Amino acid sequence: MEKVKIEEHGNVAILRLNDKVSNAISTTMVENLSISVNQIKREFRGLVLAGGTRFFSMGFDLPELLKLDRSGMADFFYRFNKVVLDIFTLPIPTACGITGHAIAGGTILASSCDYRFLASGRKLLGLNEIKLGVPVPYLTDMMLRQIVGDRAATQMIYLGEFIEPDEARSIGLADEVLSQDKVENRALEKITELASLPGQAFAAIKANRVEAIRLAYEKYCKVKNETFLDCWFSQPVQELLSKAAEKF
Repeated sequence: MEKVKIEEHGNVAILRLNDKVSNAISTTMVENLSISVNQIKREFRGLVLAGGTRFFSMGFDLPELLKLDRSGMADFFYRFNKVVLDIFTLPIPTACGITGHAIAGGTILASSCDYRFLASGRKLLGLNEIKLGVPVPYLTDMMLRQIVGDRAATQMIYLGEFIEPDEARSIGLADEVLSQDKVENRALEKITELASLPGQAFAAIKANRVEAIRLAYEKYCKVKNETFLDCWFSQPVQELLSKAAEKF
């Protein structure tokens, strides 16, 4: 079964995470995302990333990933970051419609989009990696600082606390907070509007926005990703991750 699906809305595609309730990010989901993002790049003028109403995504599929050896986990982690970079650098407008919790990897995927529209109520976002003993991925760190500024990003990353919609809006992580039934329609409306603009000019403008982060990631990804893996495979962190995996 495919872990994601593409829903056509004229020249805009909704790319929906579609793996049970949790939308946990597994090796198969990353593979499906990679294929789908490349298809959307070829065939559509805009992208809306969406998930479920309970979870947009609860982050990495820890029960699956903890079974991988270092080589397998390295392959997953590099592929995941490549998908995030592919979304971030798409030459078309992108938005994320978040109607459920976006935890850790869920917030990472949301941060790769140009805009984020968030359902009101108790919908949690955040990067809790520090509490599990691993650093926030280098690419994510850079994207978040561009979105919310250095101080707000530092607060989120250092403490690893989850935030609710109003706070996400106040720091600029969410562009709008709406009732749940309006989130995806608003995201589609925004991206359809942007998709009507001259595509070549939009692509050039967006390339200017993402270029510095893309170049930094390409230059330093090996050493930064290996640092993440060093932490992941340390014994104390494996114990923390195993305890977290019990919640799945």
